[in-house]
Amino acid sequence: MKNDIHPDYHKIKVVMTDGSSYETRSTWGNEGDTLTLDIDPKSHPAWVGGTKQVQDKGRVAQFNKRFANFKLSK
Repeated sequence: MKNDIHPDYHKIKVVMTDGSSYETRSTWGNEGDTLTLDIDPKSHPAWVGGTKQVQDKGRVAQFNKRFANFKLSK
């Protein structure tokens, strides 16, 4: 490998939206910096099943909404 081309890999502290934190290694910031998240898996609607607005944008959801009252008569 070439010398002096890799970024500095060091320990940082990550703080989640609920206040919990953990220590990890990253190339972000400097040694000992704190990364505070605005959105994380504990609060984002895509992971916690939040509002229907996020889920109902797909084609299947649109189809189901359009034909929800459709019934075949015999």
